Amino acid sequence: MDRQTVLTELKRVLAPYTEDKEKLNNITEDTDLLRDLQINSANLVDIIIDAESQYNIEIDNDSAEKMTNVGNSIDVILSKINQSA
Repeated sequence: MDRQTVLTELKRVLAPYTEDKEKLNNITEDTDLLRDLQINSANLVDIIIDAESQYNIEIDNDSAEKMTNVGNSIDVILSKINQSA
């Protein structure tokens, strides 16, 4: 799985938690989940759970703490996919 595929799928995971859908259309790897997409910190847990379900992976607390922007989230997801392969 490549970064672009994960980015596309991650947009779908983030959509229910992002009020301004226009911002989702313009996300890059530098997009901050809290600041730029205005996702509240409580919803980050839901996003992590959704990502775990989407990719059939387990994201530990240390990895979850790194998932503050889109690029880091993709890094964590790809790392976990590769570990389980």
